[in-house]
Amino acid sequence: MKYGDLTYLEIKKKVEEGYMIIVPTGCTEQQGPHLSVDFDTWFAYELMEEVSEKLFLEKNIKTLVAPVIPYGTAFEHVHFGSGYVDIPQSVFEALMYHSFKSFAQQGFKKMFLWTGCGGHNLTDMVSRFKNDFERVASIETLPHPFYDSWCTFMSPKVPGGHADSFTTSISLYKHPEKVRKKLIKNPNSKEPDWGNPKLDFSEYSQTGVIGDPTYASAELGEKLWDDTVNRLVQLFENKV
Repeated sequence: MKYGDLTYLEIKKKVEEGYMIIVPTGCTEQQGPHLSVDFDTWFAYELMEEVSEKLFLEKNIKTLVAPVIPYGTAFEHVHFGSGYVDIPQSVFEALMYHSFKSFAQQGFKKMFLWTGCGGHNLTDMVSRFKNDFERVASIETLPHPFYDSWCTFMSPKVPGGHADSFTTSISLYKHPEKVRKKLIKNPNSKEPDWGNPKLDFSEYSQTGVIGDPTYASAELGEKLWDDTVNRLVQLFENKV
């Protein structure tokens, strides 16, 4: 199901067989003192890999997962001083526009955008692409089911937002080697103004964590992962 594992001739055949493509975006940014800065990138890619596999095995829906893009806007993390790559919005949108243009030129009729980072806003890019290529290909975007998944197993009263118990649980389950367990602490962060276009996490948290990561566990991470995958399979099926 990985686009990057195939030769160009194999990709051409997949297109002829009616495969669709999923394009995930990640980012490189601080995830508190206890998680690696590549969380959003590996999470987006591995999640889409498993979703793609289940779509095929359980629904006979054919998709390929494009190589994940590991950079995007990360301005809200800059003041922590390290561990980020911040791409200007205009450059990020241009990169994504031309990525989708390339896939459309290869013959993919239906494409999916999965933004692994909640801060990525590509609404204008998608609208512009649809205006330019409406007779050639379409882009579908999907909402994040993370909050609904969290509320299935844990109380919504547990503070969250970034590098929190959801993120930490997923990391403990999928990549425990990336977690600095001794550094998992409640920073007693404040609730950010999520709609602020100049959002700065350092104004709300001394560690970069928004919320309380101390509720995390690998067991919870497994439940959250499986539930999220199943929710996304259903969302994809509804869009096909």
